[in-house]
Amino acid sequence: MTMQLALAQVKFEAKVSKKKLGVNERLRVDFEMNKDGDNFTPPSFLGFTVVGGPNQSISNSWVNGKRSYSKTFSYFLEPKGRGKFTIKQATIEIDGQIYKTLPIQVEVTGAVDKPKDGNDTDFVASENLHLIAEVSKASPYLNEAITVVYKLYVSPRISVSNWRELDSPKYSDFWSQAIDMKQLKIENGQYNGEPYRYVVLRKTVLYPQKTGKLNIEPLTLTVSVDVPTKRRDIFGGRLYTTVNKTVAAGNRKINVKPLPAQGKPDDFSGAVGDFEFKVTTSKTVLDATESLDAKVIVSGNGNLKLFDLPKLNVPNGLEQYEPQHNERVRTNLTGMAGNISDTYTLVPQYKGKYPIPSISFSYFDLKTETYKRITSDEIVINVKTGPDGGNTVVTSESEGTGKRLVTQTGNQFRFLKLNANLQPIQKEYFFKSTAFWVSLTAPLLAIPLFLFFGKRREERQSDVSGNRVRKANKLARKYLSEARKNLGNQKEFYIAMERALHNYLKAKLHIQTSEMSKDRIQRLLKEREVDDTISIEFIALLESCEFARYTPSSTSAMQQDYDKASRVIAAIDKQL
Repeated sequence: MTMQLALAQVKFEAKVSKKKLGVNERLRVDFEMNKDGDNFTPPSFLGFTVVGGPNQSISNSWVNGKRSYSKTFSYFLEPKGRGKFTIKQATIEIDGQIYKTLPIQVEVTGAVDKPKDGNDTDFVASENLHLIAEVSKASPYLNEAITVVYKLYVSPRISVSNWRELDSPKYSDFWSQAIDMKQLKIENGQYNGEPYRYVVLRKTVLYPQKTGKLNIEPLTLTVSVDVPTKRRDIFGGRLYTTVNKTVAAGNRKINVKPLPAQGKPDDFSGAVGDFEFKVTTSKTVLDATESLDAKVIVSGNGNLKLFDLPKLNVPNGLEQYEPQHNERVRTNLTGMAGNISDTYTLVPQYKGKYPIPSISFSYFDLKTETYKRITSDEIVINVKTGPDGGNTVVTSESEGTGKRLVTQTGNQFRFLKLNANLQPIQKEYFFKSTAFWVSLTAPLLAIPLFLFFGKRREERQSDVSGNRVRKANKLARKYLSEARKNLGNQKEFYIAMERALHNYLKAKLHIQTSEMSKDRIQRLLKEREVDDTISIEFIALLESCEFARYTPSSTSAMQQDYDKASRVIAAIDKQL
């Protein structure tokens, strides 16, 4: 009786070759039953591509007079990306009953160095196709540029029809910049001493932002490979079959060295490379209330976008405005090259001579592996005409005191009158005079006014929303003041407005926007819970600034864009 129950028991199970695999590996799924059935229905295999199957196998055996039966449906799956996926239930009908398998959880991770697939039909493709990541330096300094070049090697024994990226590296511990590949070029080379063809797929420049051992994630591709088979056509030519093969460049480890502590200047801001530094002015002789530009500029090769420029100090009597930051940087295989600058607008108030003191810039030189300092020259601004401030000559800050010394030239006592015409003072009594009665009654009359304005002040302070709006409108006027001055001049207006929008984001979100795409700006605003409509309007303004370079625009259109920019900046600031 027990034997009959055991034989009558039906089993229908799902088995996987592995429950954790890399995105460049394949998964085998078997649906096995111990009794033949009908209407087998596989699951949808969400998250995978079926690259093989269903393959059907049947096994019959007799052991000591006992029959053993097994029927299996096999599938070979290729992951579409990373994540956790579920192999859902399959169904079959056996003896009029519906049986279902149990769901199976499978985790797909990043690419592994040596994939082990459940199916070996692509063995030839695996042996003749290689994706390599070449790293220019295995032990760089912090903020030193390294280059990663991805090459796809193909043996003459196979051919590749097309490929696509399946998984891209994230570079989470690096500042990264991809170099534009205008066209792909097939070249001849060697791999492990054998002749191969290869193509450079991607070049990326990385600046490590952390010290220690860092991992460069692999690039993973899906490649269609034409592999020769044992079959031949009627003319004796070998027939080919197409195999979809997943290849990965493999994880690469680098060891990032910290910058040496010995000799590090106090004003070091993280500049690494080979630089030049100077401070220049647009003019040195001018009249009071005229403006001049003072530019602090660093040029050369290195991490130009990843450090701060030294601040300019000016003497009293020169009104200084917030600097305009500008970056002219290109990125190639050697890293960043070009210049960055801060341009200050200075306006003298009085006649005199104003020395702009020298400032210094420190950086780490990779060639000598030492710190270097460059000091700018002192610049004297001569204001010829203007309100007489005593022919002021302002010296640099005296050492150790932090105070600015001011000396006067010319007639220092011109305000003293030497020939005074003195007259006797006529004696008047204050008591019961007009001033007496005004002084007595004015405080009493002012009490209602104090009460009225005090109440208005409390209402204004309690109006939190109104205060935010007023503050935001003031901020918008601050950033858009230059654009307002250029209304009517299309080119200057839109340049100033684009600069204002970028400077506003830089100030409020503490980010550099010069290399940001509009999609990333929109995503950052969304992360800070700014309404989508406001974000869309902000991006539309940036696009208007771009279009205005190529299409004419009327003064009324500029005014509309200006009003829209004021409203959008005020709205974003209120929500932030």
